Amino acid sequence: MNIRAMTAILAATVVLPLGAAHATDLEVTHWWTSGGEAAAVAELAKAFDATGNKWVDGAIAGSGSTARPIMISRITGGDPMAATQFNHGRQAEELVQAGLMRDLTAVAEKGKWKEVIKPVSLLDSCTIDGKIYCAPVNIHSWQWLWLSNEAFQKAGVPVPTNWNEFVAAAPALQKAGLQALALGGQPWQANGLFDTLVIAIGGKELYEKVYKDKDEEAAAGPEMAKIFAAADQARQLAKGSNVQDWNQATNLVLTGKAGGQIMGDWAQGEFQIAGKKAGTDYTCLPGLGLNQVLATGGDAFYFPLLDDEEKSKAQDILAETIVDPKTQVAFNLKKGSVPIRGDVDLAAANDCMKKGIEIISKGNVVTSTDQLVSADTQKQKEDLMSEFFAGTSITPEQAQERFAEIIGSAD
Repeated sequence: MNIRAMTAILAATVVLPLGAAHATDLEVTHWWTSGGEAAAVAELAKAFDATGNKWVDGAIAGSGSTARPIMISRITGGDPMAATQFNHGRQAEELVQAGLMRDLTAVAEKGKWKEVIKPVSLLDSCTIDGKIYCAPVNIHSWQWLWLSNEAFQKAGVPVPTNWNEFVAAAPALQKAGLQALALGGQPWQANGLFDTLVIAIGGKELYEKVYKDKDEEAAAGPEMAKIFAAADQARQLAKGSNVQDWNQATNLVLTGKAGGQIMGDWAQGEFQIAGKKAGTDYTCLPGLGLNQVLATGGDAFYFPLLDDEEKSKAQDILAETIVDPKTQVAFNLKKGSVPIRGDVDLAAANDCMKKGIEIISKGNVVTSTDQLVSADTQKQKEDLMSEFFAGTSITPEQAQERFAEIIGSAD
């Protein structure tokens, strides 16, 4: 991503309202606007407000791909917020390199972040040239298949235990007038679904060859061809979803109108706020029930440099609050994600969260693509997958050829 080019395009079009702020009011921007997400954000706000400061919510409707350009435009345009969400990885890399983000190393050392934040890759993603620039807030994993027990009961077939059984059960769902696979129209959803298939079907070694080693030959090879064949099945099963947002697709599952959805563990926040019970109303299959390996992606907060000493002090307090054990429990129980520290009490976690925690604690993890490739490469992948899942104009073979080219030039 070229920040100067992005700023030039957006500066004239993006205008956000500004409100009067007290010395310790901090505007925090993020893209968490679904029901489950809003409930989780409220926990962060409550914890920060309890410090005597005030969380001024700057939610941006849409998704990360919608919000990030706005956030970047404000920061580079001289109108920074006090804190902003990005995913773990390289999304804020250029902002840090441009000297626009605060160094949190002193805060991290005071809180012994290197000792308590697990896995270490989360803090590594915040570290540039030995300095820490963000506060991780959660671990999110994409590799989940969410199933509606009600839908399979309507279709008269058992709830699947893995992706292969789900594909086999799809005709029964369709015969019962139900959507087989729910998929929203935003490009990042198709991209995440595809990467989930890479790990679940191809395994950790293939995933790392392609995304970590940027191995173009592996991306063009026969093992990857199996992934594109599975993606072809997925796009056929997703035909007719007719929804845009991810939580709209999740709603099809939790209301029994669709059999399943491949989506990150944040989906369980929607099931929770709807009063659905894991194991009774819905079923969750980490690794699509095939390969229980999870990517340790997620979210972190970065803190733009501000010309205000009081706000800068409050930024430090907010960073400390985000990593605090009690805040971690309260936020992640609502969000559906896993805490970034291993010393917290999660007795209230539901069955799905416990599955995720167990997998991560065993070390069955990979680094997320947000951490392994640049934002530019991710955008190229999203564009390809969006086109692929939008119809059948591009064959699996054609898509794989283009994919291999993207990996070959990835940074």
